[in-house]
Amino acid sequence: MRDATIGDKLDHYELTELLARSGMASVFRALDTLSGQTVVLKVPHFQFESDVVFHERFKREENIGSRLEHPYVVRVLTPKYKTRVYLVMELAEGKSLRAIMDSQRRCTPTFAIDIARQICEALVYMHGKGVIHRDLKPENVLVNENGKIKILDFGIALDEAARRLTWTGFSATVGTPTYMAPEQINGRRGDVRTDIYALGMMLFEMVTGELPFNDSNMNTLMRAKTTEAPLAPSHFMPDIDPSLEEIILHAIERSPKDRYPSAEQMLADLNDPASVKPRDRSQIRASAGFWERIPQPIRTGAIVLAVISALCLLIFSSSKKSPRPPTSQTVDTRVR
Repeated sequence: MRDATIGDKLDHYELTELLARSGMASVFRALDTLSGQTVVLKVPHFQFESDVVFHERFKREENIGSRLEHPYVVRVLTPKYKTRVYLVMELAEGKSLRAIMDSQRRCTPTFAIDIARQICEALVYMHGKGVIHRDLKPENVLVNENGKIKILDFGIALDEAARRLTWTGFSATVGTPTYMAPEQINGRRGDVRTDIYALGMMLFEMVTGELPFNDSNMNTLMRAKTTEAPLAPSHFMPDIDPSLEEIILHAIERSPKDRYPSAEQMLADLNDPASVKPRDRSQIRASAGFWERIPQPIRTGAIVLAVISALCLLIFSSSKKSPRPPTSQTVDTRVR
């Protein structure tokens, strides 16, 4: 056995063009010889096909994708039969949002808001189905010539309706660091606000051409995201509309409780940006509890120190106790 390549036939699918290749899988344009339909196949590299965890992960992606049907979400198809591991999807034409952003330093606010609105509509639908994407980024959004989007890649999506799986061999921290929410960096599973954070970061980048955290050192980047407030879009673009800036900053608050609580609420603001009133963010951050404002590394160190101190105190106390001397005297405790 070897990795799939152009010209191969997987069951009734003939691979006709390599579209993309990653460290774990290749993506091909393919012809369904039964229906004559052109589709897309995501085929894992040979060395991963026998990996039970990877197989389960692929199966989870297929199960999630097959029950999502929304105009802004790529559709996963169910083949009549399969003799090996692969994923079949509809062919979605267009450019990645990343390619569009790379071709121009900044997108117009009108374009950025329209794309963000479509992504947010898809999130409303997905979250309603109990699915958290957890890896939203410009590379996973296709935009066609009519400006309509398709969200791709549910490889690390969370299905709240399914049993929880432990990915042995995979890090607890999943996602793309640039767009990951602070809670993901800290190893938490994330919830709807995790996707809202990623969308806010994408909107920030579309409008300003920059990111609020942008360090080539990933450790430094992730530390900043978990301990520091993000730069405001106006730092890079002084003439940005204050209402649009408020939408972005509301979405990318470091603490999940300070973000939009749902995609529906963010969508409402994106549908009517002019109605959004800028808030005093210093007051929002000042309202956080004392413990929450302490940087995560210091909090972790304090917890470890407290545990060690408690153990030392317990050992010291035990060593000071002397055994009770035996006595043959009987004490009468009856009330007289």
